[in-house]
Amino acid sequence: MHADFDSQVRNAAFEFLREAARRHGTDVLPRSVLAQGFQFDAQRVPILGPQGIFKPAILPEMPLSITTVPVAEGEAAPYRDLIGDDGLLRYCYRGSDPRHRDNVGLRLAMQRQAPLIYCHGVVRGQYVAVWPVFIIGDSSAELMFTVSVDDRKIASLGAADDDEAATEGRRRYITRQIQQRLHQEGFRQRVLSAYRQHCAICRLRHAELLEAAHILPDGHPLGEPVVPNGLALCKLHHAAF
Repeated sequence: MHADFDSQVRNAAFEFLREAARRHGTDVLPRSVLAQGFQFDAQRVPILGPQGIFKPAILPEMPLSITTVPVAEGEAAPYRDLIGDDGLLRYCYRGSDPRHRDNVGLRLAMQRQAPLIYCHGVVRGQYVAVWPVFIIGDSSAELMFTVSVDDRKIASLGAADDDEAATEGRRRYITRQIQQRLHQEGFRQRVLSAYRQHCAICRLRHAELLEAAHILPDGHPLGEPVVPNGLALCKLHHAAF
């Protein structure tokens, strides 16, 4: 009964995120929307909370989401969340005790292959919610979990994939794609904020029509995704540039 209820809550969370993205016209959502969450069985279910590993009160055992907070340029990240050489996300334990209840909850999610939501902060107050993500590794020596992303259309709650090699390959590919998109979205949000949501050439002020252009391209030794190397441009002027 717990497993069925847990699945219902997770499915409701995924549907809430789909609808929120539709309403906002983008996958980049205000933290306030994610923190408010949705109603299920007469209870409020936040998507994220004050801690990175978050289990809403309605769920009996396992967390619903993990979060990486945005970091302003020049500031140090509070956690060592990083991308490994294999293209998969390494997500830090809560604290240094592997037996902390949050870490135990994520370990249980790994054992049951329960889908989670990954909230990635692109700039202060703005997050991209990625789902479904799965815990696929646990290193108590490094105090880190390994996380991969799966295809929303393929992954289904409680469905086991007999072809483990195909599942692993698909998840690695999708995870790399998602990381590239998060990288690009973070750069875009920082640049648009610096230019106060205006095109630097024509002053168009519709954020949905603006893009972040690299002054020096990605492949250039100095082409870093930082605000001094960016221009906020409308689609037309970006193409011309």
